[in-house]
Order: sequence, then structure tokens, then C-alpha cells
Amino acid sequence: MIHLEKITKSYSAGAQSLQVLKGVDMSVDKGELVAIMGSSGSGKSTLLNILGLLDAYDGGSYLLDGKDMAGLNERRAAELRREMLGFVFQSFNLINFKSAAENVALPLYYQKVPRKERTKRAHELLERVGLLDWAGHLPSQMSGGQKQRVAIARALAARPRVILADEPTGALDSATSEDVMSLLKELNGEGMTLVVVTHENDIAAACGRTIRLRDGLVETGAHV
Repeated sequence: MIHLEKITKSYSAGAQSLQVLKGVDMSVDKGELVAIMGSSGSGKSTLLNILGLLDAYDGGSYLLDGKDMAGLNERRAAELRREMLGFVFQSFNLINFKSAAENVALPLYYQKVPRKERTKRAHELLERVGLLDWAGHLPSQMSGGQKQRVAIARALAARPRVILADEPTGALDSATSEDVMSLLKELNGEGMTLVVVTHENDIAAACGRTIRLRDGLVETGAHV
């Protein structure tokens, strides 16, 4: 599903260039649940942005579901994000003035799905994550765990092929983290491919495999 070879990425820092990724090789098969770990500055956020087509890479090869991601313009990258990818963030990224159902339905709005179908799909997904009774509530009326489950429902709305989760339990207490991870594992059990960036060993342990980054490279022997 995901195949990277020799991916490099640098950023300009004044007159200097900072190389963040130095030749990353990794693959994620369809239906896998993979954790990406690494210390601060190891490149894991940059890597996730490249996987999510939010940032371009300088060199190497990225195949997503067999399609080459080289040289995408922003319009095509946005199309592929809508068609292929769902995102879950540590900070939830919900729109505060929209209800849970409206937040979940948002990706379908951008796909020009009719309002009635958007609402139906949003309610189905909220039921899937155990929050149908909260469909009309605003994010400010929900706990952190509830907001993250809404965010997961939103990530599923457009029926993506891959979900990319950036520290999905980072803002949650341990009990709520377990609930959210159980939901992600349940989705994986149904065939969803998930990549989870985390700094928490217990979250990584709950995944099927862990890829560890160090200084912009995958650690040798770190495919657990």
C-alpha cells in the first residue's frame, strides 16, 4: 500500500539547509497497523506529512497503492488526499462551531456529496464510534476521548484506503488512550491500513509492527 525508497527531505534554515530525512526506506502492506516511533527531531512528523501528501519530498520514490507520487501539483495532491487518505491528529482539529455530525460530514461536503447522504453517512459513522447520541453536540461539550472518536469518524467519512494518525492519544489520559487504540485496532481488524506516529511505547506495542526513526533514517533492524 505504501512503499518508500531513499526518501530525502531538507528545509532551508536561513543560509543553511537542514536535512531531516536522509534516505528513508519503508513499506506498509495493505491491512497493516504500523507504528512509527522516534525521538523529537528524528523526522517522524516530516515523514507523516510526506505520506499524507501534505509536503513534497526532495528525492527518492513514494508509491501509494502502486501509484507514483512524484511531482504532484497541489490540486492533484488534494484530490488524492480526499480519495485515499484519512487523517487523525493529536489536537483533534474539529471545527468548534460545527456539531459532531457536521464535523464528520465535512470531507463529504468537499466531495460534493448531497446533504441528505452526508447526514446519513455522518450518523452511521457516529454510531460506529459509539457517539450517535452526541451528533448534535459541539466539540466544546465533549471530552477529549469523545472528540478523538469524532475525529476518527471524520477520517472514515470518505472511505479512505489509509488512515494516518499523528499522536492520536497524545492529548488523552491512559484509560481514554486505550479506548481510542481499541477503536483503531478494531478498524484495522476490518481491513483498514493504519500508520500511527507515537512516542508512547504501549501504543506502539498495540500495533502490529514498529518502524523506528533515528536521525532521519530507519534504524537497522527496527522493523519489529
